[in-house]
Amino acid sequence: MFQAPARRPDRGGRTPLPLLLLLLCSSLEAAKPKGPGQTHLNSIRIDGDISLGGLFPVHARGHDGKPCGELKKEKGIHRLEAMLFALDRINNDHNLLPNITLGARILDTCSRDTHALEQSLTFVQALIEKDGTDVKCAGGGAPVITKPERVVGVIGASSSSVSIMVANILRLFRIPQVSYASTAPELSDNTRYDFFSRVVPPDTYQAQAMVDIVKAMRWNYVSTVASEGNYGESGVDAFIQKSREDGGVCISQSVKIPREPKQGEFDKVIRRLRENPNARVVILFANEDDIKRLLHAAKKANQTGHFIWVGSDSWGSKISPVVHQEEMAEGAVTILPKRQSIKGFDRYFISRTLENNRRNIWFAEFWENNFSCKLSRHAVKKGSGLKKCTNQERIGKDSNYEQEGKVQFVIDAVYAMAHALHNMHLELCPGKVGLCAKMDPINGTHLLRHIRRLNFSGIAGNPVLFNENGDAPGRYEIYQYQIQNQTADYKIIGHWTDQLHLNVRSMQWPGGARHTPSSICSLPCQPGERKKVVKGMPCCWHCERCDGYQYQADTFTCKMCRFDLRPSANHTACVPIPIVKLEWSSPWAVFPVLLAVVGIMATVFVVATFVRYNDTPIVKASGRELSYVLLTGIFLCYATTFLMISTPDVGICSLRRIFLGLGMSISYAALLTKTNRIYRIFEQGSMSVSAPRLISPASQLVITFTLASVQLLGVCIWFGVDPSKAIIDYEDQRTSNPAMARGVLKCDISDLSLICLLGYSMLLMVTCTIYAIKTRGVPETFNEAKPIGFTMYTTCIIWLAFIPIFFGTSQSTEKMYIQTTTLTISVSLSASVSLGLLYMPKVYVVLFHPEQNVPKRSRSLKAVVTAATMSNKFNPKAGLRPNGEAKTELCESLETQTFSTKQTYISYSNHAI
Repeated sequence: MFQAPARRPDRGGRTPLPLLLLLLCSSLEAAKPKGPGQTHLNSIRIDGDISLGGLFPVHARGHDGKPCGELKKEKGIHRLEAMLFALDRINNDHNLLPNITLGARILDTCSRDTHALEQSLTFVQALIEKDGTDVKCAGGGAPVITKPERVVGVIGASSSSVSIMVANILRLFRIPQVSYASTAPELSDNTRYDFFSRVVPPDTYQAQAMVDIVKAMRWNYVSTVASEGNYGESGVDAFIQKSREDGGVCISQSVKIPREPKQGEFDKVIRRLRENPNARVVILFANEDDIKRLLHAAKKANQTGHFIWVGSDSWGSKISPVVHQEEMAEGAVTILPKRQSIKGFDRYFISRTLENNRRNIWFAEFWENNFSCKLSRHAVKKGSGLKKCTNQERIGKDSNYEQEGKVQFVIDAVYAMAHALHNMHLELCPGKVGLCAKMDPINGTHLLRHIRRLNFSGIAGNPVLFNENGDAPGRYEIYQYQIQNQTADYKIIGHWTDQLHLNVRSMQWPGGARHTPSSICSLPCQPGERKKVVKGMPCCWHCERCDGYQYQADTFTCKMCRFDLRPSANHTACVPIPIVKLEWSSPWAVFPVLLAVVGIMATVFVVATFVRYNDTPIVKASGRELSYVLLTGIFLCYATTFLMISTPDVGICSLRRIFLGLGMSISYAALLTKTNRIYRIFEQGSMSVSAPRLISPASQLVITFTLASVQLLGVCIWFGVDPSKAIIDYEDQRTSNPAMARGVLKCDISDLSLICLLGYSMLLMVTCTIYAIKTRGVPETFNEAKPIGFTMYTTCIIWLAFIPIFFGTSQSTEKMYIQTTTLTISVSLSASVSLGLLYMPKVYVVLFHPEQNVPKRSRSLKAVVTAATMSNKFNPKAGLRPNGEAKTELCESLETQTFSTKQTYISYSNHAI
């Protein structure tokens, strides 16, 4: 008697042994055999020395409480006949299991895991000891209990959910199981399904192949649809996991079709898939019935040509899901384990008739379904369109026939069990004919070891082998459902064996289009745009422009360009910012240069005139020494314009530092010396007739150069602290629009440094202006008091206008041009005012009125001083008279005279301001 194996600790997903035994006992009567060679309810029994179990979805899932539905011609009958075909071949093969006949017990799972579980309990009946003590015979004899045949291995099941349910029972009784179609990744768990093997690759390979297809088509946004159950849910989970591992594919919707879908359920699925119209590709891990109904719902929703279906091996190259909805399925890409059509099976199957195939209890039902007829005359109703079967119909002649895709794997699964039994027989019964005692009964664990060691050529020539988890290697063919010339058919477009090989040129899409349809969440970003990925959706993003001075560093990042660079036109790189400077041809430079050239010419002309008429009274009276110094300063002011416009370098920048303030310092130092001397002379004259100190020409030159040297000293200190250099300022013209950005080549003279540089000149100018105000009351005929005053007033106005213009434009993009032009014009105007008011009248008199360029009469110093003193004493306003000659003569006598106690007369021609 069989003793149930010791109970192992229960693991997740397993049914406890006591409960299984209870289920077995309750089902024994329902599945009781009627005798050898006879058919059983929903089962086929074929006698043999060794019996194999078989599980096939002969019927679809039932509805409205019925366990079974309509007949499945291809998926059910073709596969079942493939097992019968394989058994016939093996039993007729004298080299494989010689003198040993294989029998079978084949059950209909009705495509439902719970029904399959009930049916598969038949396989373990022989392993459970039955208690006959309560059975009483009428004659008083011992009861005879007929034991069912012992099943040593099971071929199947088809659906993964069915295989999982059955595997949980078979492993408890150590019955090996070899599936021909179950591909759920969960079945690869050797700790839970250790007696399960399969001749088809698991969905992990299939999922990888489908991910590779999606990526090869450059689709990155897809939806998934799964039938509820292990096959659909595990397949989608494997696809999602592989897509995450490989990256680049995102899931828009994951929809699950219930095991018992309600009315309108598929319409709801289509509505969900339409929520994201960009996700046109739909990954299908669904059973054949669900695929058919899903396509019908899509057709009803007028979505023909919108969805691109990528189907798993449950779709493969089957005709039934696409019948009458070919246009809806056009362009569908499906996958199927690599197989070949078995010609021997084709000959076998088309030769089947009702007479020679009585062992298949469902063949009569298939016959009626296949030929649209009824075997019973009474079943034929008028107007039904059905006819009575004549038994003269032939498969492939009077009906369409195409071999179902899994036939090869059913045959390979039966052969795998046969080869394992053969190898086991060679090991345990060497040299013996038939079964020996060591194989009665057959040890399931020992048989499993031989199954896992197999490596033989299958019916199609492909190697059949298993890894440590009982999985077959991944080999797939890629199909596409195409419509050409009004004819729809599946066309092989590639294959997958560890990697994808796809003939994209042979692919055709809905409407006959050759251009690959898109299924992407977001369009690629334009150059210069970065991806801002939607959280949790790496394939969906918003494109953000790298604006301002940013460039696209990589797909997801914008970075700032270096300070001396700006982004290219499309913001994909950084390019050098153009360098600009004030060009000679610029309108901003033309006027200052023209003014400087005219000023220099005028200055040279004045100097030449003074040199030519150096000894005339007017030249002498203007103070020749200081006049030449002042004219030198004016010349330097004009020359500064050329330094300011020249291309900056170390030499130019050094000269700018030196001469920008020096020319003005020399000019205002000379004017300050003159106004200060005039002021001291009149102040001294009001108190004493003695001449002030330091009013001689030499003293005047010393004072002037002393004042100017302060400017030079400051510049020298500046050179020591911060040597001069040319720089490129990228901030001056760093506009908000990078295309307008420019680097300004300039000297390292900041606005503050410029104020400091001109500050001393301004101080001299202000001081000179103060003295000019104080000496505003001198007689009109006095040499230069009034012109100097007007010069200083005008100069102050010029520089007061300069300050707001210069600093008010510090933020302008035209700062370099405006400030340089303003500065050069202000300096040139200051020089022009001094030149025009102080020297042009003298030049005019010298050149055009020589009669006025004559010496005045000479008077003694004592008389001049007495006249000036008396004039101030009795008439304080006498000095305002036009002919205030007494004070004029006094000043003329004192301005340049080096006094001597013995000198009595001072000539106008020898002493002037």
